[in-house]
Amino acid sequence: MRIIAIVNQKGGCGKTTVSINLASALTEIGKKVLLVDMDPQSHCAVGLAVPEEQIEQSIYDVLISGSRNEPIRLSEILWQINDKLELAPASIDLSAFEQQMAGIPDRESCLKAVLDEVKDQYDYAVVDCPPAVSLLTFNALRAATDVVVPVETGYFALHGLSKQLETLSILCKRCQQHVDVKVLASMYDIRTKMAREILSELRSRFGERMFRTVVNFNTKIKEAASFGQPINEYDPASKGQQDFQALAMEVIGVEAQQQSRRIVNSLADQLESIGATANELLQMAKPHEAPQRVREVEQKPPEKPEPAATTDAKLSEYYGVSQIEDAMVFVTLYPRASKVEIAGDFNNWQPSANPMQKVGESGAWQTKIKLPQGRYRYRLVVDGHWQQDPYNELTELNPFGEYNSIVEVK
Repeated sequence: MRIIAIVNQKGGCGKTTVSINLASALTEIGKKVLLVDMDPQSHCAVGLAVPEEQIEQSIYDVLISGSRNEPIRLSEILWQINDKLELAPASIDLSAFEQQMAGIPDRESCLKAVLDEVKDQYDYAVVDCPPAVSLLTFNALRAATDVVVPVETGYFALHGLSKQLETLSILCKRCQQHVDVKVLASMYDIRTKMAREILSELRSRFGERMFRTVVNFNTKIKEAASFGQPINEYDPASKGQQDFQALAMEVIGVEAQQQSRRIVNSLADQLESIGATANELLQMAKPHEAPQRVREVEQKPPEKPEPAATTDAKLSEYYGVSQIEDAMVFVTLYPRASKVEIAGDFNNWQPSANPMQKVGESGAWQTKIKLPQGRYRYRLVVDGHWQQDPYNELTELNPFGEYNSIVEVK
């Protein structure tokens, strides 16, 4: 189970909005998600229409139950929002958590212990943290595998972000664990010059430590919260829904990309360089002969080329863009998609001209396009939704405030 803590000590940056809508977007992709509210204001319950007067026990009761030798199971306090989303609500009692746990050993690991017990029941846990550096936040960081820092694209938010990340770094070191921290630009209004300049500054300053997805300012998101619904239920066709859908896909893509990098790194320990071409990748995928057998292998006639299906299956393990002679190979991962297409300068931005083919059962999609030398912009179209390629780090801003992926053919 991946545990994503939504953290920012500044209030009003959209933490709860991101928590609710990211959790809901992940369920749309088929993931089982637990939403944990660690904010005493209990806004997650409000944003999901859970009646406050009916919340008899909250995450507070579960966290302190161990210290009282009266354990309460997490399942006893959960509210089922839909088939794949459950909420562990907060209560005002959380304000007293630090005082109640004073002097208790391992008090910063209470949430981690609770989530460890249910790690096999969920794919993701999303933790909405309070707007302060406190024992509650420290508990969330101690449990987290990933941290998302939503940042409003305003001057004061940018001014305090470096200190926020420095604080997170110190806390993570105290946790003695590796946590991936990424910045998310939220409440972005492309119409204002300041927002555009701040977004550009964020991208130049934080680079890969920032999500490519931007959550735009959208009145529908606020309306959805007032009706106690995530945006994907309130208005599935809205721009806000598209933003959170793209964010969910990027979150999942980051996980797959990390796994792919771990595979490549382990192979790099055995070879001189990581495969720069498809042939090298395929060679790395083959089992290596023992050193004393090398000469014998060299004397044998060359093996027959592998069947195309086997080649495609191996290539599909390495997501991104690679060049094989005069063709570009595009590989991406969308396990829940029924159709993935690619549109760009090379096909007059017509998705139907280059549909991608699904390879095996892993959810990988692949296509090969012969292109002359040059620089091309493109985007993926996943079940009708346009988005940048999550496995290609080369991008540029387009006139719509989104990002096109870039490929250069040499």
